[in-house]
Amino acid sequence: MDYVRLGKTGLEVSRLCLGCMTYGAPERGTHPWTLDEAATRPLIKQALDLGVNFFDTANIYSDGTSEEFVGRALMDFVPRDEVVIATKVHGRMRPGPNGAGLSRKAIFSEIDHSLRRLGTDYVDLYQIHRWDPLTPLEETLEALHDVVKAGKVRYIGASSMYAWQFAKALYTSRLHGWSEFVSMQDHLNLLNREEEREMLPLCADQGIGVLPWSPLARGRLTREWNATSERQESDAFGATLYQSTQDADRRIVEAVAAVAAQRGVPRAQVALAWLIQKPGVTAPIIGASKPHHLTDAVAALTLALAPEEIAALEAPYVPHPVVGFS
Repeated sequence: MDYVRLGKTGLEVSRLCLGCMTYGAPERGTHPWTLDEAATRPLIKQALDLGVNFFDTANIYSDGTSEEFVGRALMDFVPRDEVVIATKVHGRMRPGPNGAGLSRKAIFSEIDHSLRRLGTDYVDLYQIHRWDPLTPLEETLEALHDVVKAGKVRYIGASSMYAWQFAKALYTSRLHGWSEFVSMQDHLNLLNREEEREMLPLCADQGIGVLPWSPLARGRLTREWNATSERQESDAFGATLYQSTQDADRRIVEAVAAVAAQRGVPRAQVALAWLIQKPGVTAPIIGASKPHHLTDAVAALTLALAPEEIAALEAPYVPHPVVGFS
């Protein structure tokens, strides 16, 4: 496993981040395909054994049970200081007023709930899960700064939004001397490369770590174009991300298959290797519900794609609608 700095910070993270949305009580939340705690623990242990030290979850995943499962496993398997735990805030955790969003009240409340569920007294990376248009930006940023100064959070990060919004947030924090976002968790893979236009150049210019989510396009890059999966059939959010029936998307999937066949490796390795080799990408957030998902991801770290292979993978792409910001 390779380790790199997260953006311009001194924090060292593995080149792969284990995304933990897959882990949580299936009867809680909106993800019936999640794994229960007994099935979760061997995969987290395997990730640790492979050298992964970076784990990402969110308060909203399976109604908080993802944080509970991940926290208990990590505390059982490894000393706290040896791992980097990231979680997120924004989504609705309870009905009624103040049950969601990025107000000062919500942030102060939700960080404490996340710490309790994770079983730790600090989070390494606390991320806003989305932009909150209903809360003044200054209120959100000062509240995040305060949880850093309180010792509950080491670093703060952001997730999918427009580049102008992210630039505004960075400028506002700098103007007031508040803690700045050090990472951007955004939607980037071979089927959706819109972040290359504005967000990736902004992050490169400002020294921001880039943590792409859905690097395999919810598995669509790992199987035949017309194939599906249990998760795909029940993933309502995923359906909003990949509705395209464009011939270009099919040809990208076919290009991944062709490169994989020529190399004699699984398609997942090719699609992930493309992303890992993209300039500015720090650590893709991978999901793993089976052991081979982790071994394929680690193998992708050493799969060096030739320029002509990269060109073949990228050639069919056409502009897509911006999705995943809400």
